[in-house]
Amino acid sequence: MTDSNALKFSIITVCFNSEKSILDTLKSVNKQSWKNIEHIIIDGDSSDSTLEIIKIHGERVTKLVSEKDEGIYNAMNKGLKLATGDIIGFLNSDDLFCNANIINEYATNFLNYPQFDAMYGDISYIKENLQDGIKILRNWKPGPVKENGFSRGWIPPHPSFYAKRDVFKTHGNFREDLFFASDFDLMCRFISSGVKTKYLPGLKVYMKAGGVTNKSWLNIFKGNLEIIESLKNYNIKVDLRFFIFKFFNRINQYFN
Repeated sequence: MTDSNALKFSIITVCFNSEKSILDTLKSVNKQSWKNIEHIIIDGDSSDSTLEIIKIHGERVTKLVSEKDEGIYNAMNKGLKLATGDIIGFLNSDDLFCNANIINEYATNFLNYPQFDAMYGDISYIKENLQDGIKILRNWKPGPVKENGFSRGWIPPHPSFYAKRDVFKTHGNFREDLFFASDFDLMCRFISSGVKTKYLPGLKVYMKAGGVTNKSWLNIFKGNLEIIESLKNYNIKVDLRFFIFKFFNRINQYFN
């Protein structure tokens, strides 16, 4: 049996006026069978009942910061500065783990495959209202890291992406000058820099539909512009095939 104190996990949750969704996130962290977890909450000075819900139900919350921020990636970087775990991942207020053994699965793999510095798995987009149970809209199954994958629209799902703390120290945190695609930029930077990354097949996280990037066609367009900028920064070739592959990858998610 794996020693549940062998690795410390930092799970960072960024939220703002999330009273409708934060409880599901908290419960999914509370239920994790892996014992050595610190749950860090970075709240953007919520004016609804978010903080009250966190204080009542945040059984594994070790650090709570509530103050105005300069955007989601600024908030995520605040969380990274507070993280003391060996492994760091993000579970934001519209996300929840799909079962109680997800962190245990990551921990077992990090311990058994120490040559890998980052790992990720599958996620499913679900309807926001959970009163009638989980209703899956589409499944994101990225598969293993692909050669030239980023230039073909491939990317790991950020809600399932966990990396050693040393990776962040070596390769940097989130770019705060990007508004939509800094998570893409960070993972692209890590993997293109040679960070050994392992794919863990199987569903890890439910992500409620309706994120900022996908709220409008304009946001999607702006997000793609930021992605192209990131690819160019890391000398990754991008052309029309990027958009074609990305489109078909997205369509395929509805049939997985």
